[in-house]
Amino acid sequence: MERRDAKAPRAGTSQRNRLVDVTPIGYLGPEGTFSQAALLLLLAAEEPQPPTQAFGSVTSALEAVRQGEAAAALVPIENSVEGSVPATLDELASGDPLMIAAEISLPVQFNLWVRPGTQLADIKRVTTHPHAQAQCRAWLHDALPDAEVVPAMSTASAAAAVAGEQIFDAAIAAPWAGEPLGLHAAAQDIADNPDATTRFVLVRPHGQPPAPTGADKTTLVLFMREDHPGALLQILTEFSVRGVNLTLIQSRPTRKAMGDYFFTIDCEGHVDDARVGEALAGLHRLCAEVRFLGSYARHDGKTPSIRPGTTNTDFADSTEWLRGIRAR
Repeated sequence: MERRDAKAPRAGTSQRNRLVDVTPIGYLGPEGTFSQAALLLLLAAEEPQPPTQAFGSVTSALEAVRQGEAAAALVPIENSVEGSVPATLDELASGDPLMIAAEISLPVQFNLWVRPGTQLADIKRVTTHPHAQAQCRAWLHDALPDAEVVPAMSTASAAAAVAGEQIFDAAIAAPWAGEPLGLHAAAQDIADNPDATTRFVLVRPHGQPPAPTGADKTTLVLFMREDHPGALLQILTEFSVRGVNLTLIQSRPTRKAMGDYFFTIDCEGHVDDARVGEALAGLHRLCAEVRFLGSYARHDGKTPSIRPGTTNTDFADSTEWLRGIRAR
């Protein structure tokens, strides 16, 4: 069982549906990452508490799920400042299909951690995750303009590197990450945006999605059949004409050829909603592949605004009307 750090932050929202008991659940490690804090918050209501396991990368965490070494894994997918996490999008778009079962959002703030006795003037090399560096860009420019910043697999591994090696002078990591390693906070709350949040998703083997809650989100990966003028417009139209609002659209290269992209899309609603289901059916006709990554409860509990003509009843009435015409 991984240690539960009492100093991990509390988020304002959490997953409302109880998760199935699993052993173990993975997360992007090592211990002390925001991913671990988000997972512990997501599992707070679980009794008994399932064991958790740290993995060194998003790839290894999701591959453990595919191989049955972890029943699920929590990984970051989107940050309010830096946008989507490419490694997560790429892993979910390839390999054996996986499914998102839940999401959670966590406020993100950073400290500058150093070995005791180190002063700001002594710092020449800083290590951290690239997303953390980007979120502290202005502070680094003002406080450490000449310091070299070296990327790390995670903010927690950056802190561990400073504690265990002399090649780095400081690490940018979570407010709770340094003290257990014997580090000192040379500066606190150094993120440029105090309201920054990171969204995490709990990924499990592909299967039946959770039941609709009325405040749901659906995630898809779309591969275009061919690149032609209006191809993206065709995809967006399938959502628009059915009143389905998109909350995220992100393009990523397929790595097959220059200019060949796939799209990861989050939309409001559940696959069991008529408007969402019909949009997916339309996309299946248009796209070379539609990868369904799940329908799950939104972390913020926000219900979609459903315009007239796009309710389940409206779709059922139109289907019945057409059936009547064909029966004449």
